[in-house]
Amino acid sequence: MTIYKACDIRGVYGEDLTEEIALRIGKAVGTKLITRYGLPVTSVVGGDVRPSTKTLKKALIEGLVATGCQVTDIGTVPTPAFYFARNHLRAKGGVMVTASHNPPEFNGFKLVLGEMPIAPEDIEEIKNIVESEKFNVEGEKIKREDVREVEVIESYLNFIKEVGRTFSCEKVLKVVIDAGNGCMSRIAPRVFRDFGHEVKELYCREDGTFPNRHPNPVLEESLRGLSKKVIEEEADLGIGFDGDGDRVVFMDETGKVVEGDQAIVIFVRDILSRKLSAGNHPSKVVYDIKCSSIVPETIEKWGGIPLPQRSGHAFLKRGLLKERAVFGGEISGHFFFGELSGDDSLYAALYLTKIITAGGKSLRELASEVPAYFTTPDIRVPFEGKGKEVLLKIEEGLSSYQVDTLDGVRVQFPRGWGLGRVSVTEPLLTFRFEAESKEGLKEVMDLFLSPVPEIKEKVQCLYQP
Repeated sequence: MTIYKACDIRGVYGEDLTEEIALRIGKAVGTKLITRYGLPVTSVVGGDVRPSTKTLKKALIEGLVATGCQVTDIGTVPTPAFYFARNHLRAKGGVMVTASHNPPEFNGFKLVLGEMPIAPEDIEEIKNIVESEKFNVEGEKIKREDVREVEVIESYLNFIKEVGRTFSCEKVLKVVIDAGNGCMSRIAPRVFRDFGHEVKELYCREDGTFPNRHPNPVLEESLRGLSKKVIEEEADLGIGFDGDGDRVVFMDETGKVVEGDQAIVIFVRDILSRKLSAGNHPSKVVYDIKCSSIVPETIEKWGGIPLPQRSGHAFLKRGLLKERAVFGGEISGHFFFGELSGDDSLYAALYLTKIITAGGKSLRELASEVPAYFTTPDIRVPFEGKGKEVLLKIEEGLSSYQVDTLDGVRVQFPRGWGLGRVSVTEPLLTFRFEAESKEGLKEVMDLFLSPVPEIKEKVQCLYQP
C-alpha cells in the first residue's frame, strides 16, 4: 500500500520509508508552505520515541531547509505538545515524525500546513510534488545553523495547568498511568502528581521498541497489564496512552475498560449540562460516524446538536473548528475540546478526574449510567481487491433503506445500523454493526452483508453475535 494515507504519511521504516524519502517529503512540505505563505515561513518539527525517528527527522529538516523554510526543532514530544508548540510559536507549518499507534517498525509524518487540519487533497499534492521533484530551491541561501532548537515541554505543561486550573483535586484519586513506553512516559505521571493525585506508574520509561505492549491502547491485549495493576493497587482509575500520546483509553476501578462510546457520553453529559445551566444556546458536538447511537441520542437529550463526521483525527478536528463545536469524540480515544481548538489526551484524562471527584461517583458508576446497545467491535476483514466496489454493491443493494455515504457506507435499518469502510492505512475492509438486541444484531449483520455473500462469509468467520 502507498505511504500516502488520507490524513498523514506512514510506512515501514527501511522499506516504504527511508531517509531519502523523508528528505523529499521535507522539500515537498517546504515548497507547499512557501507557495502558500511566501518567505519567510517557519515549520515546527517534533518527533516520537521510535528508534527510526531521529534519522528520519534529520533528513526531513534538511529537506525543509533546502527549500528556504525556517525550522524550529522541538525535540522529542507527545503529539499534543507538538500541536501546542506550533500555535505557541506562531509557526505556519509543522511536521510530527511519528507512526502514532502503529507497531515499532513503522514511522511516518503528521503534517500541519495552516490553521485547518490536513486534508486528503493536501496529502495528494505533497505526493505529487515528491514524485515530480518540483521543489523550491531558495534554501541554498540559508545556512544549516539557522535551524533553532527550542524546549517546549515546560510551556506545554504550564498551558495544560492553566486551561485545566478548574480540575484541581477535590479528592485525591489513586491513578495508574500506563504510557506504553511512549511519549507520555515522563510527562503524564508528573502532571497528575502536580494536580494532587496519587500515581502508580506502568511502562513509563521511554522505549520506542514498545517492549511491554502494543502502542495501540484500544487493542484488548494492550491493556491486560493496566487492568491487573488497577486491581492490585485498588486504584480509582486507569489511564492508557498510545505511542505518540494523542489517544487515551480509560479503565474503571474494577479493571474494566470504559468503551470509547461510553467515555464520549460521560464527557458530553458534563459539558452540555454546564452549557444548559449557563443558559447558552444549543451547543454543537462532533462525533465519529462509527459511534453508537447512544452518542447522538445523549447529545440531543442534553440540548446539543449532534454532527457526525468521517472517522479520523483530521476530519474530527476540521469539524470541531468549522462548526465551532464545544466537544468532539472519536471511539479510538481522541477527545476534542472547543477551548483547546483540538484534542489533547492529557487534558481529557485530567478532565475525567474532575468529573469523578466533583460528582462523587466512581468511573464504573458513571459508565453504568450510559445506556447500552448491542454493538460489535470493528470487524477487520483482510481484502486485497477494490474495496470501494464492495461498498458500492452494498449501497446499491440496500438503496430502499436510509443510506449515508459520508464515510464508507452506513445503512440505517428499523432495528439498528451497519457501517462498512475501506481502511486508509491497511488492505482491509472494516465493519461495525449495532442493534437494540442480540437477535436484532444478527439480523442487521445478515441484511447489511446480503449484497456481498463472499464478504459475509468472511465476517461470520471473524465474529458471531
